[in-house]
Parts: sequence; C-alpha cells; structure tokens
Amino acid sequence: MNEKAGPKDVFLQLLNIIALYVSAGMFINLIFSYINIWLPDALSENYYTLLAARSSVRLAIASLIVVFPVYIWATWFLNKGYAAIPAKREMKIRKWLLYFTLFLAGIIIIGDLVTLIYNLLQGELTARFLLKILAVLIVASAVFGYYILDIKNKAPHKVFCYGASLIILAAIAAGFFLVGSPKEERARKFDDQRVQHLQLIQSEIINYWIKKAALPKTLGELDDPIRGVVISKDPESGAEYVYEVVDKENFKLCATFNLPSLGQVLLKTMREPAAPPSLAYYNEQNWAHGQDQTCFDRKIDKDLYKPEKVR
Repeated sequence: MNEKAGPKDVFLQLLNIIALYVSAGMFINLIFSYINIWLPDALSENYYTLLAARSSVRLAIASLIVVFPVYIWATWFLNKGYAAIPAKREMKIRKWLLYFTLFLAGIIIIGDLVTLIYNLLQGELTARFLLKILAVLIVASAVFGYYILDIKNKAPHKVFCYGASLIILAAIAAGFFLVGSPKEERARKFDDQRVQHLQLIQSEIINYWIKKAALPKTLGELDDPIRGVVISKDPESGAEYVYEVVDKENFKLCATFNLPSLGQVLLKTMREPAAPPSLAYYNEQNWAHGQDQTCFDRKIDKDLYKPEKVR
C-alpha cells in the first residue's frame, strides 16, 4: 500500500532533488572553470575571459558551500524517515522525481557520448574538451548509478555521501588555492581601482596638453570644478599618486600596489597565441605592475595629440 505524501514529504523531496541538481551543476561548472584556467585556449580566451573563469569559480564555491550541505541533510533526513516507515519509499512523488532524475542523467550521458564521438570524427579533440566531457560523464554516471540502486533499496547512502563530500571539499579547497583568499581578492580590487585612477589621470594630462601645449606641473592643475574633474587619490591610503614631469613631452605616473597585476600571472599560463593578441591583452600589458611602487613612463605623441592652437 502506497503511503500518502503530506506537505512535509513533498517539500523534502523537492528540496532534496533541487539541491542535487544545483550541486551537480555547480560542481561541473567549477571543474569547467578550473580547466579553463589551467588550460586556456589562446584562440578564444584573453585576460578578461580568464577573469570571468575566476569569478565563476567563486560563484560555484559559494553555491556548493550552501546548497550541498542542504542536499546531504535532506538525504539523511529522508533516509531516516524511510527506515522508520518503509512504506514512504513507495510515495508517488518520490518515484516520479527519482525516475525523472534517472531520465535526465541518462540523457546527459547519451548526449555526452554523442558529442565525444562527433568531435572524435571531426578530429577536434583537445585536452580541454576531453576533460570537460569526462567531468560531465563521471558526475552524470555517479548520479545515475546511485539512484538506480536507491530505487532498488540497495544504495550505499553513507559511502555515497561521504565520498561526494570529500570530493566537494577537495574541489572547494582547490578553488581557494587557485583564486586566493577573500583578503587577497579585496587587495586586488584596490589595485584595479588604482589602475582606473591612473588611466583617468593620464586622460586628463593628455587633455591638458591638447588645450595648453604643455604638461601640467602638478596633478592639482588638472582639477576642473566646471567639468567636475577632481583628481583621485589612493583608495586605500588616501595618498596622492606620484606624478613627475621628465621633460616637455615625457612624464611618469606612479602608484603603490598590493599585489602583482593579475593579468601577468594569468597570461604566463597561456601558450603563444596563434592569432594577434587582443586589445585587452595590450591594455593589460600597458598597465602591468608589480608589488609595491610601480611607475609608468608615458610620452606625448605630438603627431597624435596636437595642441589646439597649432591645428
């Protein structure tokens, strides 16, 4: 005789299966992001796509830290209820959700294998592609195998939960190692803001040159209340940025950074590009910096930036 499902049963079953889907999806997303960072494709990726991969790692880690324990708890609580009232295993909502999960996992496995064979025949297999295919295949197969046994009441619940937990913990730990601690990320954001400030200051110096055919003696000369221009200071210390006039056309801009520029670290992992580097690559190189004080030497191109009075 089938046990009737009450509101609590429906809620727990839905919570359990949704937490499973989110956990599996975020775990796959995490592995994909690791692959994109460790094996970047010089034809399709640059500094900004690698930054996006790091951001994706943080989102996946945050999701797994919250959602995966919910899945483990819901699974434990449901299995405890099944042990007390075995008839609950025959609830229609449980059967529907289990068979839908098997159907979904089976479709993913089939699609994964079709994609693998297609790319094999096309001669387009790469290490990145194979690792991603393998990640999807392993996760989908694990889910499929576990729930097949669960329907038969033969699932090794403790082994599955402990094993999955260890794998998730290892993946999360690798993420912290790869993208750095929250403290380090905050330090990088300060550095990014410093670069943005220097870019704006450089633009105002060029504008000053165009207007007056000379470099400003100090950064204070760039302040313009009418246009609302106020030269920024260091966002962390509040100190003024260092500006030095070298000669009539050359100047230096300096700032003190917390960490080496992330672009330098990421670009070292990329193979020599088969296509010309992107604009993002040149922009990153133009503002590459080390730790502590870094100065950027700039020269006014008189042919490109002609003063208004000599035009």
